[in-house]
Amino acid sequence: MKIAAAITVLAIAVAGTAAAQTAGDPVKGEKVFQRCKACHSAEKDGADKLGPNLWGVVGRKSASEDGFNYSPAMKAANKTWDAATLDVYLTKPAALVPGTRMAFPGIPSAQDRADVIAYLSGLK
Repeated sequence: MKIAAAITVLAIAVAGTAAAQTAGDPVKGEKVFQRCKACHSAEKDGADKLGPNLWGVVGRKSASEDGFNYSPAMKAANKTWDAATLDVYLTKPAALVPGTRMAFPGIPSAQDRADVIAYLSGLK
């Protein structure tokens, strides 16, 4: 019984530490997003570039930005860009949506991804 309780406490501590490490900071996320600006705008009425405008992307369905020419793979992806899906996509876009036109290799740092997601979450 004591071992099970100790394992439960350890699991809760590890989960809390992981959550704390991936809490996003939108101010830092805006700085990380600078590397995305070559292909994406993030303004309320911003124009599409090589990639779609990302204003309001969190909660939006994939391939739903009016007027943007998405790849067939992205059109078929049927994703909702919530925090969890964005985290997977930003880790390695081609792994989540094989055939995507997004040539970006991904953001390896979990903290950087969390920060970018926090930044994008505030663009409403």
